[in-house]
Amino acid sequence: MNSWRVMFAGGITKWANPLLIAFGSASFLLYRVSLRAKGGDDIDWFIKVAVCQSIIYLLSAWIILHARSSRSTLVIVIAFAALFRLSILFSAPYLSDDIYRYIWDGRTQAAGINPYQYIPADKALAPLRDETIYPKINRREYAHTIYRPGAEMVYFLATRVSERVTWMKTVMVGFEVFAIWGLLQLLASFNLSGQRVLIFAWHPLLVWEIAGSGHVEAAAIAFIVLALLARRRRWDSVTGAALAGATLIKLFPIILLPAMYRRWGWKTPATFVLIITIAYLPYFGVGAKAVLGFLPAYTWEEGLQSGAQFYLLGLARRLLSEDSMPTTFYLIKRFGSGNYIHCLTRATLSLVLCLARSFYVLAAATTSFLLNDGLLCPLQLVAPRRPRSTSASRYHHLSAGRSALLDSFFQAPGKKASAARRTIAFSK
Repeated sequence: MNSWRVMFAGGITKWANPLLIAFGSASFLLYRVSLRAKGGDDIDWFIKVAVCQSIIYLLSAWIILHARSSRSTLVIVIAFAALFRLSILFSAPYLSDDIYRYIWDGRTQAAGINPYQYIPADKALAPLRDETIYPKINRREYAHTIYRPGAEMVYFLATRVSERVTWMKTVMVGFEVFAIWGLLQLLASFNLSGQRVLIFAWHPLLVWEIAGSGHVEAAAIAFIVLALLARRRRWDSVTGAALAGATLIKLFPIILLPAMYRRWGWKTPATFVLIITIAYLPYFGVGAKAVLGFLPAYTWEEGLQSGAQFYLLGLARRLLSEDSMPTTFYLIKRFGSGNYIHCLTRATLSLVLCLARSFYVLAAATTSFLLNDGLLCPLQLVAPRRPRSTSASRYHHLSAGRSALLDSFFQAPGKKASAARRTIAFSK
């Protein structure tokens, strides 16, 4: 049996680059073919393509973790990551229309108007309307912007260059490029092969959500990676600033603050609070409640406050009775299990793959594989599990199983480092 394993591993090492080229080419063709879909009516077609790409991705990830470290392999990984994004960057987004709100908010700020002050349909904003962006804004008749000040600043700066959809998507891909660079630096700091960045860079639904739909989660991911890198290098002030940047774009990265805090240190939390405060000041003229935008109403609309989007809670209610499991009790139960700070520390890198909203299922599965413990599902506040527990389902009622396939992402070849040692750099 061992001899067969040795032979098989040797074959993978020998054929790693040709296999990656073959898989990358197949995935690239699927990106191009998938552009035949034009809207929500073609979602079944997209799901079929995404499933095929996911299978290719998992096979590629398995190969990269068993291949010998090589500069040529890293070049292949980066080259195909770029091709994947270029293949859909110039097409119109059809999985989401959020990007039109991004451009609208940037335009509103350029006109000197607080984006939290009016809904797009308000008569005060009539002079800003056009036939390209305004008709495609979702919830324009009743919803103020839902985005945080950090995201609003990104929209403003991006639209001062161009208000074209392709340019906004390009900006988001630029943040993704920075995240990939940061991950390469992190891997190098752990003496691990940079080619493992494939696990992030080739994730198909990450490509779709950022290069395809231009989602702002790319900026949050970039700031989280910067915070991780700064924490690794013990730059406390930079850690706090970067984490504040991520929180100013998407609220849930704030739960990483305890994981990145160094005992008795004050620079990280102080910088975090200072940056958050400064960023909110320009928008605070509309009032403390209004500056939250559509966020409170959105949590109701999406079933987060009622608990309708919590799969395990919904299952318990169906099995027992509708009122037998209050949402608050469920959240307390989930957050109270295990050592919360320890789980947060282990889940820090999970956010890198869990941010892009529409690919939570595959991202959660990948993250579970990467860390071999604990699954962080930030938007729905499902806290990570105790160490050594099995990963459970999330979002669209799908299972996020675990596997030894990606167990060694932060483990040097030939070593069986414990999960605690793999995260010790972030927990000290």
